[in-house]
Amino acid sequence: MVNTDGQLYTIEGIAAGLIMLMTAYIVVNSTSVYTLGDTHISDMQLEVLGNDALNLMNTAPNSTTGKSPLQTIVETDDAETFRSMFLTMVNNRAGSDRDHIQFVANVTYVDTGGSVSSTVLSDSLRPFVSGEHAVRVSDWVIVEKRFPDDSSGKHAVLVEVLLWRD
Repeated sequence: MVNTDGQLYTIEGIAAGLIMLMTAYIVVNSTSVYTLGDTHISDMQLEVLGNDALNLMNTAPNSTTGKSPLQTIVETDDAETFRSMFLTMVNNRAGSDRDHIQFVANVTYVDTGGSVSSTVLSDSLRPFVSGEHAVRVSDWVIVEKRFPDDSSGKHAVLVEVLLWRD
């Protein structure tokens, strides 16, 4: 005949085993630690690449006009020149293959009414899909064109570029 003490020990052993299995499951699933270095290195590299490209485009060459290519592009709304210069700078690699970085560039300005507005400067002809991970880079540019009209005088505009990899 079975003793009641034996049944109690069996139930206690099964309960303890289930508790240990559940604890092991929780510990194993919660020890995956993602650090910033693990998950965002490619984003940081893309951001540095975009900042470098904008800084190079906003640096005036030794010329008589003293304007940088980016100033001229923003003043003349030359989307094609911006596209070709920017894509050439960000997609260069040391090897034979080119990178596949896409972008959308906007110009943010204060209009004559005093409100902040934005307009598309250029894009890489490939639309941004929300599933892609993108970074934003920006640079201030001093232009002589006041948006949206062509009044004279120097004004600061913000050129923002959203970058992502294909």
